[in-house]
Amino acid sequence: MRAVVQRVDWANVRVGEETVGEIGLGLCVLLGVSGEDTDADVTWMAEKIATLRIFEDAEGKLNRSLSDVGGSMLVISQFTLYGDCRKGRRPSFTEAAPPEKGKSCYERFCRLVEEKSIPVSTGIFRADMRVSLCNNGPVTMIIDSKGVF
Repeated sequence: MRAVVQRVDWANVRVGEETVGEIGLGLCVLLGVSGEDTDADVTWMAEKIATLRIFEDAEGKLNRSLSDVGGSMLVISQFTLYGDCRKGRRPSFTEAAPPEKGKSCYERFCRLVEEKSIPVSTGIFRADMRVSLCNNGPVTMIIDSKGVF
């Protein structure tokens, strides 16, 4: 799995004219699933992001997690995180999971985060979405469950 994690003051996602998910202080997570991902990858990623210490403490150090600040998570499915742009001009998405697997892993990730008492909002899987956010910091992390980066 791959994720782009952004620390935000607020974030929302719209499908058409409807806001389908929104949060205040928290993390906006763009989440991609590969065809090779297993339940272990989903579990590892949920644990990693839910406990990631990227919020400032009283001394200004990145020492607090989402739970520590009472934040929420907006999770957006993002198969394009597995777009391979190394050859040609059109990305190849052969590494991305098929939709059924992608949706299953995405939903499991959200459930695992909610089990940690973190409020989760989502987009709509496979919908054309518009994501808006106010990146705080900016603080943006890229995480890969296979340790690619």
